[in-house]
Amino acid sequence: MRLSTTLKFAGDAGALLGRAVDFEEAGVDAIWVTESYGFDSVAVLGAIAARTKRVQVGPGVLNVFSRAPALLAQTAAGLDAASAGRAVLGLGTSGPQVVEGWHGLAYDRPLARTRDVVEICRAVWRREVVVHSGATTRVPLGPQQGIGLAKPLKMLTRPVRDRIPVYLAALGPKNVELTAEVADGWLTFLFAPERMPEVWGKSMDAGLARRPAELGRLDIVAGGVLAIGEDHAALRDLARPMTALYVGGMGARGQNFYHALVSRYGFADAADRIQDFYLTGRRAEAEAAVPDELIDLIHLVGPADHVAGRIEAYRKAGVTTLDVTPQGADPVGDVRTVRALLDAATD
Repeated sequence: MRLSTTLKFAGDAGALLGRAVDFEEAGVDAIWVTESYGFDSVAVLGAIAARTKRVQVGPGVLNVFSRAPALLAQTAAGLDAASAGRAVLGLGTSGPQVVEGWHGLAYDRPLARTRDVVEICRAVWRREVVVHSGATTRVPLGPQQGIGLAKPLKMLTRPVRDRIPVYLAALGPKNVELTAEVADGWLTFLFAPERMPEVWGKSMDAGLARRPAELGRLDIVAGGVLAIGEDHAALRDLARPMTALYVGGMGARGQNFYHALVSRYGFADAADRIQDFYLTGRRAEAEAAVPDELIDLIHLVGPADHVAGRIEAYRKAGVTTLDVTPQGADPVGDVRTVRALLDAATD
């Protein structure tokens, strides 16, 4: 099992770059940088690539709406060149709140859009002539008003690699099915390993049945907040704010993917309470409403033996890359502990 970590860039570039170097030295194999509607993630990923030597670097994630497919391919190819072939392209559909509320674009046909983007990116990296003829990218070629003839093009520069790994962030059944079919990796979130068969089993099986052999094994990336120590109750509290934010605040009622996911885990009543509190501005109460059982299911917080048990649960669920977000008093030390646990399990 590989080890990755997700970093959030909020403006302190020096601290972020230093933390990236520390995590590489502690044994992580990949570093993801979030974007959402904050700072652009690719710029800081280039800086991380310049400061590190071996870790993979990738956005976690870029949405498939706000950048044209060819631009997404150019961006990934540029990052791959800057990192000497260490780039990974993390993509996702995001949601109406970001796509419509922030970018001002229609949140239309997200699955078809994702498929088109993946196909175009791979064609660009192979330096094939790109024709935008997908379900959501159809552009007629021919005489254009005032500009002559639009001709299909291939990438001007030669990418370092003609195949950059594409990872898709997916939660819903159809999105997970598409991911299993076309992606190199699956980026999960709020993943409950014990619920894998009942929640995603059918979707995974359907997608994998259509998966081309040349893609190889699907890399499943899953994990959560990481904090190791003896005070289990206090460490659970470190995971409450993020859990409450996503379950309660990421979207309106009936339009929150994370609320729907937690409900599928069997926490529908708790998810409703968290959402009620969060959407009425009672964030502390929303955080307090997150059940301990849910935190233990989707995060890695508590004594070392408890965390080791959770890692084994992820392994049994088919997870091949453990992604951690350190929140404890010693983030780098916690990453080293997890690295040691993973190495011991493979000895």
